[in-house]
Amino acid sequence: MTTDIMIPCCNSCTPNKNSKIYIQKGRKFGLKRTVVFRHVLVVSMILSFFFAFFAPDAYAARDRRAPTAPTGLKVTSVTDRTAVLDWNAATDNVKVTSYWVYQGSALLTKTTGLTYTATGLTPGQKYTFSVKAADAAGNVSSSSSSVSATTLASTPAPTKKALIGYYSGWSTYNGKQVADLDGSQLTQINYAFAAIGPDLKIALGDSYADVEQRFPNDTGSEPFFGNLGQLVKLKQRYPQLKTLISVGGWSGSAHFSDVALTEASRTAFANSALAFILKYKMDGIDIDWEYPVAGGDPGNITRPEDKVNFTLLMKKLRETLDAQKAKDGKTYLLSFAAAAGSSYINNVELSKLQTYVDYVNVMSYDMHGTWDSETGFNAPLYKDPAVGSASDIGIHDVMQLFLKAGVPSGKLVMGVPFYGYKYDQVANVNHGLYQSFQGGKALTYAEIVSGYLNQGYTRYYNAASQAPYLYNGSSLISYDDPESVQAKAAYVKSQGLAGAMIWTLGQDTVNRDLQSALYRGLQ
Repeated sequence: MTTDIMIPCCNSCTPNKNSKIYIQKGRKFGLKRTVVFRHVLVVSMILSFFFAFFAPDAYAARDRRAPTAPTGLKVTSVTDRTAVLDWNAATDNVKVTSYWVYQGSALLTKTTGLTYTATGLTPGQKYTFSVKAADAAGNVSSSSSSVSATTLASTPAPTKKALIGYYSGWSTYNGKQVADLDGSQLTQINYAFAAIGPDLKIALGDSYADVEQRFPNDTGSEPFFGNLGQLVKLKQRYPQLKTLISVGGWSGSAHFSDVALTEASRTAFANSALAFILKYKMDGIDIDWEYPVAGGDPGNITRPEDKVNFTLLMKKLRETLDAQKAKDGKTYLLSFAAAAGSSYINNVELSKLQTYVDYVNVMSYDMHGTWDSETGFNAPLYKDPAVGSASDIGIHDVMQLFLKAGVPSGKLVMGVPFYGYKYDQVANVNHGLYQSFQGGKALTYAEIVSGYLNQGYTRYYNAASQAPYLYNGSSLISYDDPESVQAKAAYVKSQGLAGAMIWTLGQDTVNRDLQSALYRGLQ
């Protein structure tokens, strides 16, 4: 005699005629019963696997198991206003979907990553952080071990403000020579640009201009000539002056992503950069990557990994320069040029990058130009309230974004343009400001002074933006002059910034009107 007994295939199922597993009663069970129950367990596991991976929402609805607590929470770097947290991944029977970061008992954020930068902290204060893990069903783990960090005291800006001037190699073809520069007012010259060679190592940008061209003060016995040879002579005249090689630029950033991609490529580039500055008697390296992750020239290679890899590249450069310092006792400078906008800030790790560099040179210009639909200021110190667009910003807004992102004021350098933009066929309304136009071009400050100022144009000064402009009824020129650059110098001092940066020295007048005004304003 046999009797059918129905056994559910899993805990959530109700036995029925279509899903029963039979055990014959009245027979010897022995191994048979064990085999049957093993089959039940296997079926249950298979169905659980199916729902977890092929119907996660349905599975999550009945998931009651919380993830494990994150481990390895640590503070990897701190500034006066930020703390960078890293932790190890938690595990879950389905999937961890987010991490909840706490400052004390207050929830700071929910993130999917394994790192977070706490911003807006107070200098010199102690903070405690912890992290929890959560899954799609809303289950939240217990808290990780807490970790504490004390923010740095406010980083004081140097007593002497930095005045950094970029000198472009092509300026020599326009008659703007290194020998004519006034190095007494400058703390540093960044020579633009070196290139990235096909081997992903540093290379000369223009061999003739850089090291081959002969000048009247060359004797013929120098190890190299050109602009780099002239910079050596300029430093002999001004011993306090430092020179850095700037790598990249708008048209030279195509392969930065490849350079930063691996430990091997980063090491090879850093070693080649060190060899370059030793050979050409320079004092450091400036990276002008335009831009990590997205943007820049259409031919550039970009990757999402650029955000992290840029940090690793700068770290490798710093390690390489410090290793050289241990050999020869000389301090080598490291900096990078940064775009003025939130999209750039979102694509880099400023709070980490700043730990490796001496200066962050913000390109706080080109906020408006001939690519726009309306006239506007190239580099307004403040946003004009009369501008209707909520996205419009001024230099002040940009500096505050960098400070909030973790760059100490003592490393932050404001960029000052020695050029402007001319807009043509401008509507004769509001003295041409914020009006539509047709066509235009860039002009150096020297060209503006010699060809437009007091020559049929009226000068206006927008008090809200602290920016001048010229207008003649049909053309408008946005530019900086001695009054506006001194306002910017005053801002640098009032905000405790490291200094100001000039793009470029070769665009000034013969009398160096803008450079001198900026220098005086920083004293």
